[in-house]
Amino acid sequence: RFVMFSHRWGEGEPVLHDIQGRAIYDMPPSGGMKKLQKFCLTALKRGYLWAWSDTCCIDKTSSAELQEAIGSMFGWYRRSHLTIVYLADVAESGSFDSSHWFGRGWTLQELLAPDTILFYTRNWSLYNNLESSNHKADDAILEELTRATGIASRFLTNFTPGVDDARSRLQWASSRRTTRPEDIAYSLFGIFNLHLPVLYGESFEFALGRLLGEVISQSGDISILDWVGEASTFHSCFPARILSY
Repeated sequence: RFVMFSHRWGEGEPVLHDIQGRAIYDMPPSGGMKKLQKFCLTALKRGYLWAWSDTCCIDKTSSAELQEAIGSMFGWYRRSHLTIVYLADVAESGSFDSSHWFGRGWTLQELLAPDTILFYTRNWSLYNNLESSNHKADDAILEELTRATGIASRFLTNFTPGVDDARSRLQWASSRRTTRPEDIAYSLFGIFNLHLPVLYGESFEFALGRLLGEVISQSGDISILDWVGEASTFHSCFPARILSY
């Protein structure tokens, strides 16, 4: 049994080489390290001995490991016994509406993949102080999640990766952003259950074009050709921006 961590990256996030061979609780509790320590302590208090964070559990200096991690990420979150979501910008009495977590590209699969999820606020208290073993099993939380994401509750609680409902899946991602533009396409590979090469340095239009081309190839669904906006330089049938959905 293991716990996965979902959060919005901030300054001073520890990477693999910062913590390798060291006890994280002996390291200065500042910035991202403090967040990592709190995550591990929270997982431990819930009875888990294994925890995974994307900041320091991937060797990002290895392109091969990074490629494998991106291709495996959805499956890791799906197989987790629990995913802990940390909302650093939500006060104890705050709401989902104020969190930037819902506007990030990678967090879409981190929301959809896990069967069991718990949201924690800025001070590491459970969202709405709601004692629960799974916020996805709470109707009130599901209503808030649907309002915040535009995703129907049936997908939030029982999501199957694949190319069905392709246009809906693109719409869920259309208002989200990533630090590297091409990552918005890569972050959807798991949601569509596609295994494509990760080619950092390619343009966003080419990354999105490869994704859309593969979706049509596997599904025959041409509804994703229904978009409004600027055409892609990859192929004029595709949009230049995912916002076009």
